[in-house]
This record gives sequence, C-alpha cells and structure tokens, in this order.
Amino acid sequence: MGKRESAVEKMVNRRETLDFFRGKRVLVTGHTGFKGSWLCWLLSGAGAQVTGFSLEPPTDPSLFQIAKMERRTNSLIGDIRDYGVLKEAFDRTAPEIVLHLAAQPIVRAGYREPRLTYETNVMGTVNLLECCRLSESVRSVVNVTTDKVYKNREWAWGYRENEELSGFDPYSNSKSCSELVTQCYKDSFFRGGAAVSTARAGNVIGGGDFAADRILPDCVRAAAKHETIGVRNPLSTRPYQHVLEPLFVYLMIARGQFDDPSYAGCYNVGPEGCDCVSTGELAGLFCEIWGNGASWESRAEKHAPHEANFLRLDCSLLKNAFGWEPRWHIRQAVEKTCEWSKAWLAGQPIGEIMDRQISEFLED
Repeated sequence: MGKRESAVEKMVNRRETLDFFRGKRVLVTGHTGFKGSWLCWLLSGAGAQVTGFSLEPPTDPSLFQIAKMERRTNSLIGDIRDYGVLKEAFDRTAPEIVLHLAAQPIVRAGYREPRLTYETNVMGTVNLLECCRLSESVRSVVNVTTDKVYKNREWAWGYRENEELSGFDPYSNSKSCSELVTQCYKDSFFRGGAAVSTARAGNVIGGGDFAADRILPDCVRAAAKHETIGVRNPLSTRPYQHVLEPLFVYLMIARGQFDDPSYAGCYNVGPEGCDCVSTGELAGLFCEIWGNGASWESRAEKHAPHEANFLRLDCSLLKNAFGWEPRWHIRQAVEKTCEWSKAWLAGQPIGEIMDRQISEFLED
C-alpha cells in the first residue's frame, strides 16, 4: 500500500508527470484538433518524441496552424478509418504510448453525417486497437471518449463509470460503441499486454478552439465582431472545464498504467459540481469577463436536433485512484479562454501565451 501511495503522490504532481514523458515515443491521434494541439504542445515541451496522426486541421483558422505545431511534432496526415495507413504509421514510429483523440466530435455534425461519425468513432477505434494489438512497442493506451456515452436520464447527480452506456444521438452513441469496442479488445487481446484505459471527459473550453456549434468559440467570434451572442439552449447544463484539466488526466493515466497495469480502467474526467453551469450562465460569465459591451440573447430553434439538457459526472474513481483534484474553476477557465483569444486577436505570440498558461496551471 505504501508503494502505491507513493506512486500516486508522484502522479498527481503535474510537473513530475510531464517529466515522465521526456524521451518517450508518443503517438497522438487527432493531433491537428483543438485538444490534440494543446496535448502535443505539452508533450513536445516536456521532451517527448511526439508523432501525430490525423486529418488536416478541421477548422480555419486552427490552433495547429497558429501554434506552428508541425515544427514541434512528427506530423502524419492520414485518416483513422484507413487501417493500412495507420498501421504503417505504427510500424514506422514504434510508439510506447498511444493517446487516441481522433474523432468526429460534434453532436450536431453527427446528425448531419451519421455514417461518417460511426466510421470515424467506431471503426477508427477498431483500427487503432488492432494496430496496438499487433505492436511490440506499445505499453500504454488511452482512448478519449466523452461524458455523453451514458444513457442520460436527466437526473441531478453525476454519472458513475458503472452506469449504463447508450447515447441518444449518433455522436454520443458512436462514442459509447467506442467504449464497448475498447473493453472487448481489453478482455480479448490485452490481458498481460499493453495497458488500456478510456477517459470520459466533459465539455472543454480554452484558447484556440475555433469549432462551429460550440458555445465559447461562438462567443469569441461574436464578441470580436461586436455582435450579440446567440445562445441556442441557454438552460442546458454541462460540466465545463479548461482544456488543460483533462489533458493532464490523460497523461496521468498513461503514466500510471505504463508501469502498473492495475491503473487501467474507465475514468470520468470532469469538474466539480459547482462548475456544471447552464449555457446561459456560461455566456453571461463570458460577457462579464470579456467586457467591451459583450452581450448575449436566447435564440432557441424550433426544430433543433435533440441534445441532453442536463449532464454531470461523478469523478470519485479518478480522485481515489490517482489523488487527482481539478485546479481551475469555471471562472478561471473562462478568464484563460478570453486571455488567449484577445492575445490572438491582437497578434501576440501564441506560443508564449500557451507556455504561460501551462506554467500557471502547474503552479496553482
């Protein structure tokens, strides 16, 4: 017990977690996306040998391009649905650690393109795990899914990892399927082999997210043009957290199970209950922090596709296993998002802003 407690103390130390990755060969899928770009920035800054595998950046502008991430990673452009290309990337780079973020990540896009969503989120996971199964180098795998994998009953308490999986819409359901695929591969192929975990993260916010149909990017775009922010579902409540929160959890899990496979599991990754706020509250907080007369209004859609109205996570398992606690509450997360966005709009060096925010996160 003493040895495990000592390991937990080291893992919860974020600086020591980053130091662990120095010199490690890490493959990040989805590295051109918002979370993937932040993750690669963290890993490359820590001295890891980072290979990214993804489609071209999904937005224009994109954090990947703004931060010039191609200079910091071995960037391989490919489709996670193409098993042959992905297998070639594994064979060429022999990763020790795999962090799987590649996905079609938008609920409303899932309604528009359900087949693409399932192909990417389900068969993409199958392809990745098959490459890991056949690899002699992989020791630690983290598959990033979502808090929306649960059968949402709109209840007030947080979902636990043993709750029923389902997912109402194609995106949520495809991620639930990804969870089931991962568990099947663990049971069938990875006993005694690579350690595999899934991380079910809540809604993330932060500088550099330019996606459509996300509340904070919508807020930044409108505020930058001095337009009123339109909010589709002001009463919908979600677990919001700054992007650095789940990224450090992914690294902590990957590190923990690298040497001790007993850490492998399914983990909720979300904020404290006080940081589960409605979309209207989040927009109001953004307007207060942004200033310059920013304002929002409700623009409910009569025939909008179904999205859950209330969602909260119970993260007790993660806290007990790793001694983890979230660092930044919702106000700080929005402040950091506004700080980054204003710096980018003003033409300031983005790398310096990212390094400063990471340093502040490590020190808080």
